[in-house]
Amino acid sequence: MSLLEDFTQINPLLLDLKVFDLIDNQWMLITAGNTDKMNTMTASWGTLGILWNKPIAIIFIRPQRYTYEFIEANDLFSLSFFDESYRDALEFCGTKSGRDYNKPEETGLTTTPTPNGAIAFNEAELILECKKLYFGDIKEMNFLDPTIVSRNYPHKDFHRFYIGEIIGSYKR
Repeated sequence: MSLLEDFTQINPLLLDLKVFDLIDNQWMLITAGNTDKMNTMTASWGTLGILWNKPIAIIFIRPQRYTYEFIEANDLFSLSFFDESYRDALEFCGTKSGRDYNKPEETGLTTTPTPNGAIAFNEAELILECKKLYFGDIKEMNFLDPTIVSRNYPHKDFHRFYIGEIIGSYKR
């Protein structure tokens, strides 16, 4: 099967998306690695936009997540978005560690390399292929509203964020 056979490449600037619904309610899989070894995790925190005159995605990963190792070691990552029929698979990928489970095998999702070499999923409705441009760590001292820390970081396990240029977008 050729790469992303059932998808149409589309300029990311032409995507007509309801970003808040897409990320917060529909969730996404963040995936990094290669065809030999990869990991994916479900996320509902992130954003899409324009920065440095480029279409970008910003994702957030806690350092203890297994996917963190793959994001750190690779220049590319993908964001895969699915329809509601994949909710159970996304739930599994968000609650089980790739250290203990082969997530694609357990969920029935099939991986595919993207044209630039990221790993994504054939079952997705939308795939964003991203190249890392920048990272930073969320720091407790920078919060202006301390209730965010108490609600979201009771263990002080602050996220690292990654800004990735969207170098490919593919829609079913």
